[in-house]
Amino acid sequence: MKYNTTDIKSIGELLEYLNKHKDSNAPLWFRGQSNSNWNLEPKLMRIEPLPSESHYLNKFKQDATFILNNKPENEFEWMFLMQHYGVATRLLDWSESPLVSLYFALADETQKDEDGALWVLLPTELNKHNRYRPEFEFEIPSFEDDDLNNYLPSIISSERKTSLLPMAAIAPRNSPRMQAQQGVFTISHRDNIYVNDAGSDPKHHIWKYNIPKEHKENLLNELTLLGINKFQLFPELGSLAENIK
Repeated sequence: MKYNTTDIKSIGELLEYLNKHKDSNAPLWFRGQSNSNWNLEPKLMRIEPLPSESHYLNKFKQDATFILNNKPENEFEWMFLMQHYGVATRLLDWSESPLVSLYFALADETQKDEDGALWVLLPTELNKHNRYRPEFEFEIPSFEDDDLNNYLPSIISSERKTSLLPMAAIAPRNSPRMQAQQGVFTISHRDNIYVNDAGSDPKHHIWKYNIPKEHKENLLNELTLLGINKFQLFPELGSLAENIK
């Protein structure tokens, strides 16, 4: 990894390390995970044996089409919708906000006795591993760009030979939840190559901060003081009711 893993015990420490480690104008993406031992892999890739993504996609479209007011226009838009509702895909959620991601590292009660992790990604460095060469130094492709065509479910299901590394890409923030979470994505290809394992050594595109389990509650309290809570990140009636309780 680009930097040695460091414990963070307060938001003040997090800001101190981020200021120390951000050494250019390159964009930073963040992902919080409630267990520090977990790798960076999409939900679909965690299922054994690996299921057919096309099957998931077709089953979802079969009944979702009747319910939706606005039908997705392409495969990636269907994937975003599936991801939103918890269906397994090759997408992995990230945020442009370290505080949003920190919340997700802390809020899972089932992992309260495990150290958490805040991962930091340099998305433009990750994309260099796939020989992506943008016109501008820190440009990140959108899912509408031709460079992402090889990651379409239909392309992957129609051929068996290629194996690409995960890519970082941006998508329209077309839901209140995605806007509130400042959401961005990495997308894996055919093989389960962890984002933290992509490319040759050293892995200069990634590092993480460890969150000791005994400091999770304190950090969550600090986030609450800063107005980071479930309703802010999930601006829906269910989250509002839970916040009031």
